[in-house]
Amino acid sequence: MPRITLPGPEGRRETYHLVGEPWQPRPPDRPYSRVVFSAAHVVARADAEPQGAGASAIDWDATMAYRRHLAGLGLGVAEAMDTAQRGMGLDWPGALELIRRTQAELSGSGVPVFNGCGTDHLEPAACRTLDDVVTAYLEQAEAIQRLGGRLIVMASRALARVARTPDDYLTVYRRVLAAADQPVILHWLGEMFDPALAGYWGSDDLDACRDIALQVIRESRDRVDGIKISLLDKQREIDMRRRLPAAVKMYTGDDFNYPELIAGDGHGHSHALLGIFDAIAPAAAHALGVLAAGNEARFLQILAPTVPLSRRIFGAPTRFYKTGVVFLAWLNGHQDHFVMLGGHQAMRGLPYFADVFRLADAAGLLADPERAVRRMQHLLALHGFEA
Repeated sequence: MPRITLPGPEGRRETYHLVGEPWQPRPPDRPYSRVVFSAAHVVARADAEPQGAGASAIDWDATMAYRRHLAGLGLGVAEAMDTAQRGMGLDWPGALELIRRTQAELSGSGVPVFNGCGTDHLEPAACRTLDDVVTAYLEQAEAIQRLGGRLIVMASRALARVARTPDDYLTVYRRVLAAADQPVILHWLGEMFDPALAGYWGSDDLDACRDIALQVIRESRDRVDGIKISLLDKQREIDMRRRLPAAVKMYTGDDFNYPELIAGDGHGHSHALLGIFDAIAPAAAHALGVLAAGNEARFLQILAPTVPLSRRIFGAPTRFYKTGVVFLAWLNGHQDHFVMLGGHQAMRGLPYFADVFRLADAAGLLADPERAVRRMQHLLALHGFEA
């Protein structure tokens, strides 16, 4: 196996011998027993300007190839979400073009595709009323549904800014859900992912927030497929999962505790809508296959080494997890460069990349170890770290 010199604790150099046996991508041999979405990243053009945020900054061939890769593993695609740098490098016109292309690319693939619907074309500082928020949501919903797309109703920075009470959230969501032509997935994104969403649902008390979200669901349960919770708190997810109406799914967004939440307990289980499934797709597909065959112990065994990797990728500041996701896509040959929309490849430091490299190897997620070593050495050299 190859080896590489990496920065270690306190800046010391250490020789790392790769040990992982890479998971080989393969299509599922049976339907999964969970509904599973990977929130997919976008590939920027190598010459994209850091301020570029739209369709012209995207490498469409590589971006669509990655979606075909995910679909080939049986993973659904949650499109134009925060993993695609929505609101952090990808603007609404670019997101809509991304949605349009993915709808066409994966039509007939057999995997589910849902799409982020938000208010990100409305500058929060320019938002004055709840009507402004509703109008923005409906503009995006109409555009996505015109393409035949299903909706993920994303949390709104504008709503977090103008709402004064929990009833304001109820008012907005009632009106938005009334316009959905098929059941949607709601998305509760914690402030660790986006500080502008602090106090979402009208309270700093998470129990009160849970109850408002549940009220939204119960009032419009025929228009809600499920809810994704991204709070990185497994007990809160379990608690809410047990309170959901029977027909409404819980989609885990917990990138710290996903194996046990997907496996479930005696009271039920979570489905999955995860950014980490972009980075660990081959291992996730194998694990989901054995779970569908009834082998929960092996499912947990396969995913166990991916958890330390995910916790490092999503470590604080969590909102920059996309950098780790795209870094792994580059190491694994899904793109020819490590450039991101908005220059976000610079949002993590060299110790982070070294840790992600080691942990990905340990989890069998470096598809071609020798290529990964060459690319990691290139990144090290760019940082002035000479092997």
